[in-house]
Amino acid sequence: MVFARDTEMNLLAAAELVNTSRRRDGHDALSTVADLDAYFTRWGYTGRHDRDDAEVAQVRAARDRIARLWDVQRDEAAELVNAMLHEADAVPRLVRHDAVDWHLHATVPDAALASVIVVETAMGVADVVRSDEYARMSLCAGEGCRAVLVDLSRNRSRRFCDVNSCGNRAHVAAYRARRAIPG
Repeated sequence: MVFARDTEMNLLAAAELVNTSRRRDGHDALSTVADLDAYFTRWGYTGRHDRDDAEVAQVRAARDRIARLWDVQRDEAAELVNAMLHEADAVPRLVRHDAVDWHLHATVPDAALASVIVVETAMGVADVVRSDEYARMSLCAGEGCRAVLVDLSRNRSRRFCDVNSCGNRAHVAAYRARRAIPG
């Protein structure tokens, strides 16, 4: 494990959220209340979940704000994280619930889901910045892909996103190129 479990989960959840609007097929995978409900459940969010179109719109706006973290350098990311935490009046505290051992929350229990997502992402990115591991947050190396990724591998070798099958595309292209070389 590169970071604490909650940091890794926050980063991976943020990358998935950003990638809901960066699919090769052009489909926005965060269009409905059902899409948001599945995301909420998959990533183990707790607290307030209104399950309405207004909440979907708020989370989509948060998604755009979070996406900026992949478009900047480390120092600017620190400024964005500080702004996110300040605007939410974030106060970190240790909590334990369900099957999850002690971890950090930094919003009040009834905070809007969009605020929770922004703050938890900011907390995760704060660890990345503090550890001088910002290179682990990168854009997919796939041709024409705009998806983001978080490289949690030991050797920092992850280059492709999961959302657009870019790794498979690159492997197939390399295989075809090798096969096309006259032997």
